[in-house]
Amino acid sequence: MLTATVAAVRHRRANLIAALLKHTEEALRVAEVTLYPFLDLAIRLWLAQAFWVSGVLKLANWDNALTLATYEYPVPWLDPVTAATLGVAVEVLGSMLLALGLATRLAAIPLLILSLVIHFEYRALDLNLYWAALFGWYLVMGAGPLSLDRLFAPGLAASALPLVKPLGRLYAALTRYLGPVYQLGLRLWLASWWFAPVLLGRSFLEAVLGFVSPLLALGLATRLAAIGAALALLGAGFMSANELQNIDRLYGFFFLGLIALRGPGPIAADAVVKRQLARWFPPLASWSDAALADASHVVIVGAGFGGLKAAHGLRRAACRVTIIDKRNYHLFQPLLYQVATASLSPADVATPIRALFRDQHNVRVLLGEVTGVHAANRQVLLSDGARINYDYLVLATGARHSYFGRDDWEPYAPGLKRIDDATAIRRRLLLAFEQAENCADPEERQRLLTFVIVGGGPTGVELAGAIAELAQHGLTGEFRNIDPAQARVLLVQSAPRLLPAFPESLSDVSAQSLRSLGVDVLTKSRVEQVDAEGVLISGQRIGSRTVFWAAGVMASPAAQWLQTEADPAGRLKVGPDLTVPGLPNVFAVGDTALSEAWNGQPVPGLAPAAKQQGAYVAHAIKARLEGRPGLPPFRYWHLGNLATIGRQAAVVDFGWIRFSGALAWWLWGVAHVFFLVDTRKRLSVAIEWFWAYLTYKRGTRLITGGRE
Repeated sequence: MLTATVAAVRHRRANLIAALLKHTEEALRVAEVTLYPFLDLAIRLWLAQAFWVSGVLKLANWDNALTLATYEYPVPWLDPVTAATLGVAVEVLGSMLLALGLATRLAAIPLLILSLVIHFEYRALDLNLYWAALFGWYLVMGAGPLSLDRLFAPGLAASALPLVKPLGRLYAALTRYLGPVYQLGLRLWLASWWFAPVLLGRSFLEAVLGFVSPLLALGLATRLAAIGAALALLGAGFMSANELQNIDRLYGFFFLGLIALRGPGPIAADAVVKRQLARWFPPLASWSDAALADASHVVIVGAGFGGLKAAHGLRRAACRVTIIDKRNYHLFQPLLYQVATASLSPADVATPIRALFRDQHNVRVLLGEVTGVHAANRQVLLSDGARINYDYLVLATGARHSYFGRDDWEPYAPGLKRIDDATAIRRRLLLAFEQAENCADPEERQRLLTFVIVGGGPTGVELAGAIAELAQHGLTGEFRNIDPAQARVLLVQSAPRLLPAFPESLSDVSAQSLRSLGVDVLTKSRVEQVDAEGVLISGQRIGSRTVFWAAGVMASPAAQWLQTEADPAGRLKVGPDLTVPGLPNVFAVGDTALSEAWNGQPVPGLAPAAKQQGAYVAHAIKARLEGRPGLPPFRYWHLGNLATIGRQAAVVDFGWIRFSGALAWWLWGVAHVFFLVDTRKRLSVAIEWFWAYLTYKRGTRLITGGRE
């Protein structure tokens, strides 16, 4: 068993090499998943068009086809009619199946035979061997993801069609047993093809290809060698005066692409080197549960940006990590208002925590609600009575909305911190239009179509702009008794201006943009009462059935758990290394912590700040595990403030540059898509936004939950 000390020493030595190997492997895997389907499709279409054109021309002039089969390229063991008929059938039907990726392996067999017959019975050309090599690839390896074979495979495997299951087993055996041999043969063939020019040194391209040929033959650094050679071919281009040279380069690029994206196969030096490196620098996944049980235990409470970054930063540390959260998902709060205003679905802004750490062996995810911390015993207390021991504790518990002592307003003015909050707001918002459509009382209809947002920070500004756009554009033409564009949206701010964290000039731009959308902006206005009938603002009664709260936040009760000092917002006061004073093994990050690491000012409650703090804490814990000196004090690097108001309206403050308008809006969108933790969600959100930008339509206008 590995002790914690031995494990720490081992990983301090291997950390850099393991990180490099891991990142390289991940990059190559991403390239394979992303690029190989398109390369495979391009090769199939290229081969298919060559044979399709030949077959169609022969069908168009059958007499000429018979003449060619009789005199130009006769097959000694077939009569001309049979040879012409078989050749045309293979060229036309085989190329169609190959292009579609349907029965690809079966289609590759006659095409492979035809290529070899042409080469040995008619005219020996390198082109025929290129075709044969690629058809052999498809016979052994099958078509890629962009094919009908892959599309129909799950259904066919479960069907009762005859021969489907035996063929499936045969195909799997071909790939498993012949695939490595074929990959080896392809590498050796390419190496012999390109090795001579390195001795002659006739050109830079030939020298590059000759240099990589031994690497291809050995299967050493194969993917990188193939990528380098492919780039050299691209640099040389495929448009030289010599047509045969162009063909050689094109097919060389195809072969190199297959090797670069699919790898050299198991019969290669790379496989031996990888096994040896795994013995020298064992990955964390190879640790036994017993080895992890002896390692130091890091408990992270909260799976927000700070908690996730800390856990991810410990992926190669000699420790075990437990993430505790009362929800099973990580929430991207900056886009939560878009769920509330029917622009995005909850699944677009939330990702299951377990899915994020599927490949991180030293992380355990625990669904539970923390009720306290026993610092003396180093235990985290859960609501079900369980106690989790820790060596290091990271509190990343986030914040909740604050009503400044008037919690009785919450039923009438919900805040926006959870998915449940967003779906409840969406239900109230959409239900207000539905009820107004059916309401005969003009005064009550006006109350239903009056929306009040309390709080002029980024959330309030973005929420007000989104509601105004929904009313003016998203619901156009869908109601008969009301005009949604006549809805009244009020944004109430007690401070003299909106967005106090932004420069005054950008605050003015935000207010002007909101007013251009029809939003009533009320600054220096204090909310004095909220009830079911509306709000009282600076002595003025405004009737409204729909009030939303975006005025303030309160940190989690982490300070109460530790019985330590906190600011009025409930944030734990932490030291320069983000530890709680008097508790050197307890860290706090994100909205939980009050850190004056921004040039002596408190670190803002932003996602980039939480991520920077989480990364710092991970490095600090690793340093302690490895017996290294402590890190310098944490310093927050401010990336800027961004807020969107509406369509092509946003404000950006980078300190050294400030701007607004369409460019700021696009930058805001790119930044928020980038900060999503899941690649699939980045793509889905970008598509949803693009569709909404083109059509003004929002695709998630569902009223879920109980009616109010």
